Amino acid sequence: MPTPKLLIVYLHGFRSSPSSSKAQLTGEAIASLVKDGQAIEWYCPQLPPSPQAAMTMVKQKIAETKAKDLCIIGSSLGGFYATYLAEQYPHAKAIMLNPAVRAARELAPYVGQLTAYDSDEPFDWRAEYVEQLKEQQVEEITHAERYFLLAAKGDELLDWHEMVEHYPGAKHLIIEGSDHGITEYPQYLDQVIGFATHA
Repeated sequence: MPTPKLLIVYLHGFRSSPSSSKAQLTGEAIASLVKDGQAIEWYCPQLPPSPQAAMTMVKQKIAETKAKDLCIIGSSLGGFYATYLAEQYPHAKAIMLNPAVRAARELAPYVGQLTAYDSDEPFDWRAEYVEQLKEQQVEEITHAERYFLLAAKGDELLDWHEMVEHYPGAKHLIIEGSDHGITEYPQYLDQVIGFATHA
């Protein structure tokens, strides 16, 4: 395989995993591009509960890649992480799918033992993790042209208005209806991949 020119990182949401439908669909689309000869590296890890540990892990991968270009795609909490990382790497692009704009506020009520959606595997969501999210909060994005927001008006968990306000000047695709998981994601996948892969 040739040296990758682009690293695409996909970050799943809270209690989710790389087995989520959006992660799988996105990975399959990237695999097709690689098969066609595009020099893309795909990274879709299982994130640990600790936000600090999660970001350390992803930054390690970014440090190790030989790719010059970087795009981070994130769903829900992953969208929060994608925003944080994009501000750490000024050359990076970020795509947010119904992002948790204020992750610490949204996830503070869940402190305690939880289970993962896909596996029912238990894990501890600790108060210290909420504090870590506060430290990662981006109040104002820079170079808005690097950002692509995909937000559903029908999101039952998060407020799409808040998402729009948080990414002024970015590319916005606002979906009428839909839901937090973006059930119709396959309809928008080409736009996501296009933004990620075009310089």
